[in-house]
Amino acid sequence: MLKNKKLITLLCATFALVLFAVACGSDDSDDASLLEEVQDRDSVRCGVRDALAGFAVLGADGSYSGFDVEFCRVVAAGVLGDANKVEFIPLETADRFTALQSGEVDVLIRNTTWTATRDGQEGANFLFTTFYDGQGFIVPADSGITSLEGLQDATICVAQGTTTELNLNAVFSARGINFTPAFFDTNTALQEAYEGGQCESYTGDASSLATYKFTSERDGGPAQYVIPEVISKEPLGPVVADGDTAWAQAVNWSIMATVQAWEFGLNSGNINSYSGDDPNVLNFLGAIDPSIEGLSTDFAVNVVSQVGNYQQIYARTLEPLGLPMAGSANRLWTDGGLLYTPPYR
Repeated sequence: MLKNKKLITLLCATFALVLFAVACGSDDSDDASLLEEVQDRDSVRCGVRDALAGFAVLGADGSYSGFDVEFCRVVAAGVLGDANKVEFIPLETADRFTALQSGEVDVLIRNTTWTATRDGQEGANFLFTTFYDGQGFIVPADSGITSLEGLQDATICVAQGTTTELNLNAVFSARGINFTPAFFDTNTALQEAYEGGQCESYTGDASSLATYKFTSERDGGPAQYVIPEVISKEPLGPVVADGDTAWAQAVNWSIMATVQAWEFGLNSGNINSYSGDDPNVLNFLGAIDPSIEGLSTDFAVNVVSQVGNYQQIYARTLEPLGLPMAGSANRLWTDGGLLYTPPYR
């Protein structure tokens, strides 16, 4: 009987220790969401480029502008209620995932392609695609090259350590096109090498090639020819670190608000004066149902009134640089595009 009592006492003590450990673990500060930290800090640290025309450019006055930059502001408006509460952190290609994993940035909005390998190996959570792109090639117009086969034995400038490099190798190998790669770490260095004649062509996202062609010719540079063939799918959008659902949801729903507003016909000029009775719109505006957990009920209103809907953002950042929305995949699903959001209810 004494032995049984000792056994029972030992089991009870062990169980009590387990409960204590579980209780203490549940209060671990590591379990807190980045959403709370960002809101306490009152600033969003957004990883961007600083010299990609149309998407993210650092001006002489120290201010950032571009499509990706606007979506950094969207996140700040949704999460903090103020689109200006952003700290822009320029990152080189090789540093972007390290910065995300280390916590140097809260969100990465820097023309980063969503791929299976990156999704599984970089500790990264890819969210709503804001821009559907593809890889293309540009050559001097007087080169006479009009197809990929015309690049046989050519030297091609490419950004090192990117999906662009992988796609180039895979497609040219499959099609039996011999070439010599010339590697560069930055887009600026790559373009300078191309302009200096170090390569017959340079390859990159079709959007960046189009803006390069537009701005170069606009500024008096020689005519360029974009080969009319896209060799890959390049879905681009915000990326956050794995393992934080609350932060990922806050960023995602803030981003998607720009698309949903466009679908509802709401923009920065009319969202504050909506007087209809459509329950779907009222849900979106936060007038009926509660908001996304951790966000204010009017987060979507803050996003659209301060930054604009998707169409407005695209029109003021990309269309002026030779990237028309018409005919692209970056249109609403109701217009034959790929932009489609879950319902806000």
